[in-house]
Amino acid sequence: MPRILFVASHRPDRSPAQRFRFEQYLGFLRENGYDYQFSYLITEKDDRVFYSPGNLISKLSIFAKSYMRRLKDVMQAREYDIIFVQREAFMTGSYFFEKMFSRSKAKLVFDFDDAIWNHDVSEANKKFGWLKNPAKTGKIIGISDLVIAGNQYLADYANRFNNRVIIIPTTIDTDEYTPMPVKREEDERVVIGWSGSITTIRHFELAVPFLREIRKKYGDRVTIKVIGDGSYKNDELGIKGLPWKKEDELKELCTFDIGIMPIPDDDWSKGKCGLKGLQYMALEIATVMSPVGVNSTIINDGVNGFLASETSEWVDKVSRLIDDHQLRKRLGKEARQTVISHYSVKSQQATYLKAFNQLLNIKSQ
Repeated sequence: MPRILFVASHRPDRSPAQRFRFEQYLGFLRENGYDYQFSYLITEKDDRVFYSPGNLISKLSIFAKSYMRRLKDVMQAREYDIIFVQREAFMTGSYFFEKMFSRSKAKLVFDFDDAIWNHDVSEANKKFGWLKNPAKTGKIIGISDLVIAGNQYLADYANRFNNRVIIIPTTIDTDEYTPMPVKREEDERVVIGWSGSITTIRHFELAVPFLREIRKKYGDRVTIKVIGDGSYKNDELGIKGLPWKKEDELKELCTFDIGIMPIPDDDWSKGKCGLKGLQYMALEIATVMSPVGVNSTIINDGVNGFLASETSEWVDKVSRLIDDHQLRKRLGKEARQTVISHYSVKSQQATYLKAFNQLLNIKSQ
């Protein structure tokens, strides 16, 4: 039975990149003859330290512990047929561990879902920014036996260093992500929602100008909800952010009538894989996204959601959804069908398995 070592930063169910890139496929791979182990660096206890300001000594301890963890992985690499690295094996600019993996008998697979060759450091760890080396992304790609990119923009970058590149979009488990009925009366408030994280709350801030206009126009007819940053507040819009909790995620998302995904039109955002929008869409939530990167491929404007750029366009399209319950319902149903057909685990699992089988010269069943 072929064995895979999945190398990532976070524990299972913690990181969206991991959850929606490879964790959803683990059971399927096992059902199809693969065994696997999961090696991660940041424990739940370490997480609270690593993503909070300060704590220099504790963070250095986490670095040291992580380094030893990866050395152990290198020593055990010969026990595996595939070593799958998601984004990076280690959190500094070094690609030493990827090089060591590539020299083992195992095939090295590199998976990425962001434009990580651009410099992007969380606020809590800006003082450690000098440790990063975004250029290592191209070097890792160059030594990999297979590269899995989340969209065409990322694949175009990867093809500069390696011709063994395939595209597998970020996917949703549509058996898990099913719409939950939320009892509503016709005169109840319409909920406009955003879901993200502490590191992406700056993207929600792009929505504030048009949400101010929506609030002026509709007053208490709308409620604005933010999930992912429990410390976020905006008194003007009546927002008190909710922390992200895996066990509450679906229940909270299903309270949305309209899901928004504003992102800046920059090189980092062009590499994003539309996850927030796909989550809304899978739950039949009417979705409005910035027309940046893959979002313009996911959304067919006016058919399965809306695309909006300028403040006036956001106000117009969100207003149409607030005013028309049937429009929200129609777009939501079309959105879920889009996810099922193109961005679901079931739609991509055969491609995933085929890629691994071909890498190991295993004939697919």
